Amino acid sequence: MKNLKLSCEVSSNLCLQSENEVIRSTAFDIEQNRLFVVSSDNHIYTVHLSSSSQNEESRGSTTVIGSVDLDSGDSITSMEYLMEKESLIIGTSSGDLLLFNVDDSAMEVVGRVEGGVKSISPSPDGDLLCIITGIGQMLVMTHDWDLLYETTVEDHIEDADSRAQCLHLECKPGSPATWRGDGKFFATISSTPSFSHKKLKIWERDTGNMHSVSEPKASMGEIAEWMPSGAKIATVSDKKIIFFEKNGLERSSFTAIEEVDATIENLKWNCNSDLLAAIVRTKAYDSIKIWFFSNNHWYMKQEIRYLKQDEVRFTWDPVKPLSLISWTLEGLIKVQNFIWISSVTDNSVALVIDGSKILVTPLSISLIPPPMYLFQLRFPCSVREKAFWSKNSKNMLAASLADGSLSIVELPGVDTWQDLEDEAFHVELCITNDLASFIHLMWVDSHVLLGVIVEPAYKNEKFLKYYIQELEVSCSEDHIPGSITGSGFDANDVNKLFIESAVTGLVSNPVKKRSAFIQLNGGNILEYETDYPLHERNDLRFSSSCPWMSVGPVEDFGLVNSDSFLMFGLDTSGKLHVNQTVLCNNCSSFSLYSNSTNQTITHLILATKQDLLFIVEIRDIVLGQTDVKFGNFLPVVITRKNAEEGKKFIQIWEKGSKILGVVHGDESAVIIQTTRGNLESIYPRKLVLESIVNALVQGRFRDVLFMVRRHRIDFNIIVDHMGLQNFLKLATEFVKQVDNLTYITEFVCSLKNENVMETLYKGYITYTNEEKGTALDGQSKVNSVLLVIRKALEEQITESPSRELCILTTLARSDPPYLEEALERVKVIREMELSDCSDPERKQVPSSEESLKHLLWLSESEVVFEAALCLYDLNLAAIVALNSQQDPKEFLPFLQELEVLPVHIMRYKIDLKLKRFEKALQHIVTAGDTYFEDCINLIKTNPQLYPQALQLITDPTKKKQVLEAWGDYLTNIKCFEDAATSYLCCNNLEKALKSYRSSNNWGGVLTVAGIMKLQKEEIIQIAYELCEELQTIGKPSEAAKIAFDYCNDVKTGINCLINAREWEEALRIGLMHGIEELVLDVKVGAVECGAGLIVEYEEGLEKVGKYLARYLAVRQRRLLLAAKLRDEESSINELDDDAVSEASSSFSGMSAYTTGTRKGSAASMSSSGTSKRGIRRQKKKGKIRAGSPDEEMALVEHMKGMSLTAGAKRELKSLLGSLVMIGKEDIARKLQRVAENFQLSQISAVKLAEDAVSCDIVDEHTFVLEAYMKKLRNELLQSEEFFWQSKVFVTP
Repeated sequence: MKNLKLSCEVSSNLCLQSENEVIRSTAFDIEQNRLFVVSSDNHIYTVHLSSSSQNEESRGSTTVIGSVDLDSGDSITSMEYLMEKESLIIGTSSGDLLLFNVDDSAMEVVGRVEGGVKSISPSPDGDLLCIITGIGQMLVMTHDWDLLYETTVEDHIEDADSRAQCLHLECKPGSPATWRGDGKFFATISSTPSFSHKKLKIWERDTGNMHSVSEPKASMGEIAEWMPSGAKIATVSDKKIIFFEKNGLERSSFTAIEEVDATIENLKWNCNSDLLAAIVRTKAYDSIKIWFFSNNHWYMKQEIRYLKQDEVRFTWDPVKPLSLISWTLEGLIKVQNFIWISSVTDNSVALVIDGSKILVTPLSISLIPPPMYLFQLRFPCSVREKAFWSKNSKNMLAASLADGSLSIVELPGVDTWQDLEDEAFHVELCITNDLASFIHLMWVDSHVLLGVIVEPAYKNEKFLKYYIQELEVSCSEDHIPGSITGSGFDANDVNKLFIESAVTGLVSNPVKKRSAFIQLNGGNILEYETDYPLHERNDLRFSSSCPWMSVGPVEDFGLVNSDSFLMFGLDTSGKLHVNQTVLCNNCSSFSLYSNSTNQTITHLILATKQDLLFIVEIRDIVLGQTDVKFGNFLPVVITRKNAEEGKKFIQIWEKGSKILGVVHGDESAVIIQTTRGNLESIYPRKLVLESIVNALVQGRFRDVLFMVRRHRIDFNIIVDHMGLQNFLKLATEFVKQVDNLTYITEFVCSLKNENVMETLYKGYITYTNEEKGTALDGQSKVNSVLLVIRKALEEQITESPSRELCILTTLARSDPPYLEEALERVKVIREMELSDCSDPERKQVPSSEESLKHLLWLSESEVVFEAALCLYDLNLAAIVALNSQQDPKEFLPFLQELEVLPVHIMRYKIDLKLKRFEKALQHIVTAGDTYFEDCINLIKTNPQLYPQALQLITDPTKKKQVLEAWGDYLTNIKCFEDAATSYLCCNNLEKALKSYRSSNNWGGVLTVAGIMKLQKEEIIQIAYELCEELQTIGKPSEAAKIAFDYCNDVKTGINCLINAREWEEALRIGLMHGIEELVLDVKVGAVECGAGLIVEYEEGLEKVGKYLARYLAVRQRRLLLAAKLRDEESSINELDDDAVSEASSSFSGMSAYTTGTRKGSAASMSSSGTSKRGIRRQKKKGKIRAGSPDEEMALVEHMKGMSLTAGAKRELKSLLGSLVMIGKEDIARKLQRVAENFQLSQISAVKLAEDAVSCDIVDEHTFVLEAYMKKLRNELLQSEEFFWQSKVFVTP
């Protein structure tokens, strides 16, 4: 679905030497892009054709490079250019082969053939020449003029008489042999002896043997043209073009001309083998017709007409597939450059040109695959250019025809076109005043046409003349709604302006009426307005010519003084321009998409040469954010780490596919055509989501649901994008608009407690809803939405079986499911059925069986069965079991057993089965005292029921049993304090005493012993036992209190205080009782403790120094190794992320000088022996191992662990006071000094290590422990850390 458009035309006049001189033959030089022409007067001319780097307005420079001296009556019949020799090979009617050097104009006779030269055909590689003579002989020779072989082409000249007869005939130019693209075969047309038939012969290059021959065919012409790709050979037979294969078999054909008096000459393929051109000669005119093959159909894409006396000839450019070179006898040479443009208009209507027909397909209605179409418009002659206007249901089509005339047709609204299927409508000519064919044509209003015409350059003119012409269209016939009007149109010339440069493109101005933008060659932009002169728009200028051009209105997005439109242009090198900037350097095609109600463009759709499809927001283009989001639009390798990059483009599955157009609005479709011609419709996720969001903003919930279902989008987007609170407010409107219970049921079944805008669709569209509000009554999103949907269904939808099923769905899909409530509704329906009610309401609900099956479809059958049991309705449970196809042997005995039980016991059994123990307890308690043992067993089995049981059981005796059982349970789980409390509540003092003793609560033991009124001796005995137990478990202070208070044993108490290192208290009590022996024990113990602490702190001070020195050494070596590794990482970073991960794993966790830990490697999955070694390493984690990965941190942690605890500080303070009291002031002073130095060095060492962690260099002069101690000393000595010190002993 593409049309061939004439992009630009370059014309030059060959200055022939005389008036009667005409062109005889031509040859093309690919290297220098020049055309050699030989005239009837045997003059040789060279014309340098324009290229993209030259000014396409100027005619090519013409030079006479020489003349050919021939005998009288001799004439030139053929000429070809030999690139290797840089010469022209010329054949004459007398048989001379002349070699003309184009540089020095030297002429050389290289040979002579009998019968004259009809044609010369060089092979594609230039190594061989195939010469066909006037007597039907074919000679194949090298470019060094060595003859390889000679054979007869014509069957009727094989005998001597026919050969002699042909020698007396004049040799005229004939059709040359045609070579296959690879040069291995060539083909000729030969006549049969009867002269009424011709046949195609295929020859082998190397041997000259005939490879194959076709069947003789009547009316076959002398033309044969082998497709460069080698697939088929084109020939002419009558009015058809017939294609043959290499084996000589006919492959296909199509009717090329319909005129009665027309003949076909000079058939030519372009170098890409996709266009076939031919000269069609009629009595009135000559024309060049161009066909294109796609989808097994030959489309005639262009017809260029010439005057009959011009006797036009043409050839394709050998290297430019869309460049056609034509010339007339009088020397007018034209280079016509074509481009392929999409036949899809801005409103998604495909208008495919096929000769005198335009095939119409509205893609917004249906994606009809070509060559099919919806209907066709027939014009008086071939269509060269067309323009389409569609706005406010008014559709106008204008067509510029090959004969220079204009036709206009008015079409009805697109929504009515389905009634026109398979119709063919004839369109009449528009009444105009001497118009030429438009090379660009467009509508600027529903009744105003604007076009560009070119007037040919004559011999005395240097430049082509380009004019911009404005036509006002009127219709003398009334348009009938729903019909096509193709007659009665007039076009009046309103304005005509001369343009000094070639026009590349023409687009309408979307923000001004009767205004347009004209692109000149080179990329300059002119703005055209009616009644105003042309003025240049430098702010829109492209950096190069852009044959593909489009413009669309856009929003300003808050920018001041920004244009309300953007102009897009794509040049032949793949650069996509937006105004003055280049957006993409590798674009192959693009289109503009809009989902806005005001028709502003919202997205740019572009395909790259790497077959990637990008969806670019216009907002990003206007705000200049495309470089950040898309970079250079090149493909990237998608890995797990950059998975979000994959959402930015779509990989087009077939190479070379092009964008034809888009379907705007809710359709969100991008139409592409593959190289095979197939149409494909892509629905990019980004466009679909944007359309859904746009419809949500507009409140079109029904349209939203249609799009979500059609494109299989998660239904949760409706709630998540709107926000839960907003949707809850609009749920009633949602149900009212949708009004389709099937759709609502699908929506309900898809809900989940997840925000898909932040997970599934993150990165596709911008999500700004940051609503943090809670749902209804603190419920989840699913339950809140289902609740409001259920209410809306009851309010907005009339009662029906479908509505009831939808309500059941909302209950079943809740989280957790409200199956009991759903079954209650089913139970009501069942009761209505059993009562044989004839109430009309009975018809408004489904049957109970249907309702149950619906619930079973939504939920697991076992869950529904258990929900039915929760209602204690055995009949309903049986129905559920039967409908879920459960085995009666499994559920029927259970239900029969329940049926004979008392009500409360039945419910108790059901609750036990369903593990609803709270309700089971309620029912068993309600059942009476007979089942108290079962009640106790239930409570013991489920200890969480004890609190509830104490509330339900009111009998004091039974309550005590429950309390005692609870105490036993707490004792078993070693909650002795709570067990003792439970025993006290049921007055079981013995068990309470044991529980307190087990919990080492000596106060509780002695208190309960007092409550039990035990004898004094028993209490003392218990006290001694408790004293020993407390000393054993490391609580000598509490043991001392028991010894003093209950045993009156001063010696034991003081010994306990000495063991607890409560020196001041021990000294006080010893002096209070005046026992010198005990006082002496306290003094000796205090002195020994002080001496021991002095030694311990001195050793600790030494260890701190060693640990810190080791830490600094390890840290320094780690930093040196890290710097070395950073230098080596530059090469590793060039690898793939996964490869880097694997490579770097060998470094991590291997030594103390590397960072990171080994979390996963091949070693972690090896033998069990490796695993055991890992376990042993874990056990030894507390140790410091030199060279281990954790040595550095272990050293720091160890230094932190050497700090004085709060208990040690209190003990130290008590010991210092006691030493002073017993007269050991020197020991006290020394102890404080040593302890102070140790604590100060420990704190300073930790601070130094923490500072070293944040530095990249370990400076030996900065990180010194003594310096840190000196700096921190004054600050620390005044802090709470040193509260234990005595100011009397503080070192100055």
